[in-house]
Amino acid sequence: MSRPHTLFTGQWVDLTFEQVAKKAADWGFDGLEIACDPRHFDVHRVVNDEAYRTERRGILDRYGLGCWAISAHLVGQAVCDDPIDFRHQAIVPASVWGDGDPEGVRRRAADTMKVTAQAARSFGVDVVVGFTGSAIWPYVAMFPPVGEDVIDRGYRDFADRWRPILDVFAEQGVRFALEVHPSEIAYDYWTAQRALEAVDHHPAFGFNWDPSHLMWQRVDVRAFIHDFRDRIFHVDCKDTKIQLDGRAGVLGSHLGWGDPRRGFDFVSVGRGDVPWEACVRMLNAIGYDGPMSVEWEDAGMSRDEGAPASLAFLRGLDFAPATTRFDAVFAQPEV
Repeated sequence: MSRPHTLFTGQWVDLTFEQVAKKAADWGFDGLEIACDPRHFDVHRVVNDEAYRTERRGILDRYGLGCWAISAHLVGQAVCDDPIDFRHQAIVPASVWGDGDPEGVRRRAADTMKVTAQAARSFGVDVVVGFTGSAIWPYVAMFPPVGEDVIDRGYRDFADRWRPILDVFAEQGVRFALEVHPSEIAYDYWTAQRALEAVDHHPAFGFNWDPSHLMWQRVDVRAFIHDFRDRIFHVDCKDTKIQLDGRAGVLGSHLGWGDPRRGFDFVSVGRGDVPWEACVRMLNAIGYDGPMSVEWEDAGMSRDEGAPASLAFLRGLDFAPATTRFDAVFAQPEV
């Protein structure tokens, strides 16, 4: 199945938007998944400044690139997180951080996510990939003991904060694809199901399928595609190498990326343990025809080598599903 292959710009914001576009085009990418970082895509300017919006689109056109999704991971993280602290100050724009009052940060982050939906629509994009944050992630170990009422309250907090945002997304004809990821309200299979239930299966809420974050938790990445097939709004391609050797644990042991003692590490696509062909076959089966977006995050490989190598690997799996169902073939009567 022919799908666009895009490059996520989140790990490239040290370069200008045009520099990234040129690299992506030279490597053969079809487009970009643009990070909503003011250095690449200022959502307020996209909405309010036609000249800026035209200039951003012009760069894509100049290099023959498309855009099917934008990404707002960092601001989205601040909508629900508790605590809000120095970590958030380091990742959100100054306009969101403000005076650092936690509830003020959450409110401004939510307002910015609503603007992001408007920016997507004005740029001709119908998917925003991102994070939600979570008030209950600090309790993931469930010790000291945490009552069910605390967890229930966390999901209500998520729903109360995100339903108004999702309503704006729906009004704009844009969908929000949560990247199922540790520190989010949905970080594995069952939490993804509960997050959907919390927002009453809001039509604008779905998932960005990134197998790397599921693999090291031992979640069946192929089954996730199948079971959430009507909610797979976007696909990010990042691989994981599992290195559990009897000493390392799945939580990473507070070791930095690339440390050989870790139980897992992110690697370029095709160099890890994700069963890519099986997953592509499942994406074909559910009829997913959106972009396959390469997210470079390999501490042991140059991004200028990892990004085009990942693209080449994915191109090799860009096969069409069978045009005739096997059960229909075998059901033919004998002559």
